[in-house]
Amino acid sequence: MKLSIIIPVFNEEKTISDVLKKIDELSLGKVSKEVVIVDDGSKDATVEKIKGFFKKHSPKGFSLYQHKENKGKGAAIKTAIEKATGDYVIIQDADLEYDPQDIVRLLNGIKNGNEVVYGTRLKRLPHFAKEEKTGRFMMHYLGNKFLSLVTSLLYGQWLTDMETCYKLFPKKSALKMNIRARGFEFEPEITAKLIKAGFKIHEMPITTKPRGYTEGKKLDTFKDGRKALWTLFKYRFVN
Repeated sequence: MKLSIIIPVFNEEKTISDVLKKIDELSLGKVSKEVVIVDDGSKDATVEKIKGFFKKHSPKGFSLYQHKENKGKGAAIKTAIEKATGDYVIIQDADLEYDPQDIVRLLNGIKNGNEVVYGTRLKRLPHFAKEEKTGRFMMHYLGNKFLSLVTSLLYGQWLTDMETCYKLFPKKSALKMNIRARGFEFEPEITAKLIKAGFKIHEMPITTKPRGYTEGKKLDTFKDGRKALWTLFKYRFVN
């Protein structure tokens, strides 16, 4: 089996080298690995950092594709899926919120007979002493829980974290879908279409280290939340 780890990246010069290092060092046992990076029109030194990492480390199975202008996270993921050659695909954010070691755990879910595995951050109460002590992160937590509940009610599968980055799914199934999302609404669209295609989504707990908005977090809780809600309702009734 071959796994394609796809990394959509936009203006992540501070973290991209560390992320690539962790992915390069990640051992998947008998599962072969490729890494498909799509730079979505970064205006900072992100591309230079990536090319510098390639030159210094010569990582095996890594490739870089570039959008001349910023098209959105969903568009970058779509490009990466089209370029990927693995049997399965998983999305890795270009910051340091998600620990690549969790990819090994999610792969074990595939080996145990599941076809689609999500890494859930939200099988827990709010971290009142950590990130959710701030109003903005509490709204983010509640918004994600609400969107996951709406997903569960609309599509008949119980999910705790629809918005998670770590989504592991068959590449051939994704290629059959007409993914229209250009931004963060990719998350509800791919979830809706996977469920409608007959897949049972298996969730496995993961841990994250959320970064603050001053550190470069790009998600707009209210704006992107409204788009996600509309996307969930839209794809319940259309393809």
